[in-house]
This record gives sequence, structure tokens and C-alpha cells, in this order.
Amino acid sequence: MAALPPVPESPEPPRRGRRKEARPGELLDAALDLFVEKGFAATRVDEVAARAGVSKGTLFLYFPSKEDLFKAVVRKNIAGRFPEWDLEMETFEGTSSELVQYCFQTWWERVGSTKASGLGKLMLSEANNFPEIAEFYRREVVEPGHRLIRRILQRGMDRGEFRPLDLDHAVYLVLAPLMFLMFSQPSLSLCIPNPDTFSAQEYIRLQAENVLQGLCVRPT
Repeated sequence: MAALPPVPESPEPPRRGRRKEARPGELLDAALDLFVEKGFAATRVDEVAARAGVSKGTLFLYFPSKEDLFKAVVRKNIAGRFPEWDLEMETFEGTSSELVQYCFQTWWERVGSTKASGLGKLMLSEANNFPEIAEFYRREVVEPGHRLIRRILQRGMDRGEFRPLDLDHAVYLVLAPLMFLMFSQPSLSLCIPNPDTFSAQEYIRLQAENVLQGLCVRPT
């Protein structure tokens, strides 16, 4: 019996023939790049579409305005991750000191060392010109971030691991070193004399230890 002829491999689909559901993610990645590189005001939607390899009309099918596009970028990279982070905090089995160290390290790995860290710097520089966007960022990033840190500190106090704290101000003990690292990117050489020898991971480790020196209950 003669062998069947081999089935020819399907050719690679052209770029325009990709699945539609793949395009929103590509648009959000391109938008993140451009927003961080150029800022909100200077970024044009046609540039985002071109970088993602689609038409401007395709972009507007998913995101009706540049504001909607920016909000989607923030939700994908930061705001949309708070449910995951809240669950991690609730199920964490170590001490509160270990939880603080874990939060410092994972923040760096998931946000601080990525392009998403540039979104906070962008908002700091452009908030006054775009109050609606600033209010959105405050509501969906700043406030949930503060609530998460407060819960971590309250956990430590409830367990007798942390001394009594004014949580309205103590949250900034945790935030301050992270904000320095975030806002110094990518202009590290302006803040640090020898940026080539600076290790962000070592900085994070030392800052976590330093914060915990102030938080933890001291032996009598």
C-alpha cells in the first residue's frame, strides 16, 4: 500500500491575520513603552498603534481614547494585581518581619525593576496637567497600596511583633525607600555617584532591615 503524501505545513499567518484577542496585549505593551519614554502628553495614539503593528482604527476598537488606553496600562501592570497581592498577604505563614522583607523583594521583582515603575514617575510629573488621570491613579494605585501596607503593619501589631504605630504616617516608612528607587530610574547617575556599582537588590535588602529596626518590638 502506497504511503500517503506528507501534509504540507501551514504557512505562518500574515501579521494582520493574527487573532484579534492578541492585539490588546500588544497595544498595552507598546503604550507602556511610549508612556514611560515620552510621558502622557507627548504620546500619540498613532505612535502606539504603529509600534504594535496595527492601525489607529484597530486601537480605537479596544480603547476609545488615550485616557482609556493609559488606564488600561495602569490596570494591567499595577492596579489589577492588588487582588493577587492581597491574597498573598492573607495566606503568608511567616512572621510579619519576613512578610515586610518579602514585600520589598517582590515589589522590586514585579514592579520596580520593570518598565511599570516609570508610571509613578510619569504621574508625579504630569498630575497637575491631567487631574482626572491623577485621580484615577490615586484611587486605583495609591490608595490600595496604602491599604495593603497598613494591613501588613496592623498584622505585626496584632501579633505583638511590631510596636504600636501611627499607621497614617508609618506607611511612609515602608514607601519612602521604594519611591526613591522608583523615581531614580532611569536617571540613577543623578542620584548615585557610582551607579555601576550600585545594586538595587542589596539596597532593597538593607532598607527592609532598616525599616524593621524601627518597627519591631524592642527587648526590654
